[in-house]
Amino acid sequence: MLHIALYRPEIPPNTGNIIRLCANSGAMLHLIHPLGFSVDDKQLKRAGLDYHEWARVQHYDNVDDFLTAQLNRRIFVCTTHATQNHCEPTYQDEDLFLFGQETKGLPETLRTQFLGIRIPMLATSRSLNLSNAVAIILYEGLRQVGFPK
Repeated sequence: MLHIALYRPEIPPNTGNIIRLCANSGAMLHLIHPLGFSVDDKQLKRAGLDYHEWARVQHYDNVDDFLTAQLNRRIFVCTTHATQNHCEPTYQDEDLFLFGQETKGLPETLRTQFLGIRIPMLATSRSLNLSNAVAIILYEGLRQVGFPK
C-alpha cells in the first residue's frame, strides 16, 4: 500500500477529492493538523461523496507526531522546489508522498529533510491543483509497485 500525507490542508474540496482517490486506489491518507477546515465541512463531504467510509485516514495533531509514526517508511516530499522528476525514483510498497499546503507548500525544514520530487510543468507555471498533483504522483507510484487487486 502506498501512503499520501497532507500537511495542514486548507481547501475542503481538495481533501475530499483526495479521500475519494485514496478510497478507490487503496492508498492510505495521513492528515497533519491543524486543518484549515472542520472534518464535518459540507464541501469536504460533498467532494468525497460516499467514499469517506471506504478510505483509510489517519489524523495527527502535529508534524512531529506524524514523523514519529513514519520512522520505517520512505518519505518523498512533493514540491515545485525539487529538481527530480516524479517518474525518476523507483518506488516501493509502503512509500509515502508528502504534500504541502495549497497556498504555502511545505516548510523548508520538511523540503530539505527528505527526497524531493516534482511534476514537470512549463517554466512559467507555478503549481497544479493539490488533488490533481496527488493523483498524478500516486498513480505513478501505483504503476511501479503494481495496482491493488
